[in-house]
Amino acid sequence: MEHTKQLTATVNSFSYRRGIPYDNSGHGGGYVFDCRGILNPGKFERYMMLNGKDPEVVEFFEKNTKIYDYLEHTFQLVKTNLDNYIERSFSNLMINFGCTGGQHRSVFCAEWMANRIRNNYDIVVKINHLDMKE
Repeated sequence: MEHTKQLTATVNSFSYRRGIPYDNSGHGGGYVFDCRGILNPGKFERYMMLNGKDPEVVEFFEKNTKIYDYLEHTFQLVKTNLDNYIERSFSNLMINFGCTGGQHRSVFCAEWMANRIRNNYDIVVKINHLDMKE
């Protein structure tokens, strides 16, 4: 009987202040994307207590940044490994998005990537917001 492993993509948001997440899968890491080049809504008082899942923050990104261009580029890189890892029956791929505080930019990007993967692949997708205050 042939045994096939299903790929698990773990998508994390994190704060660079606390460091890049450790890969517990034993494979030594994965992608780390730096979101600090995107305008930070956390610099504006009205967004400080919000996070990257809040509609006001999403609207901020859509009106004031090119975040979707950035994310399309990151997805094209990730897609290369997803296709290859599935073909080779690999079990884990870690994808990290970091920003200064781990609240706005990285959370939005991690959510977007997790949804994009779910919509395009039949694999397990886990998402963790390591520094987001609920």
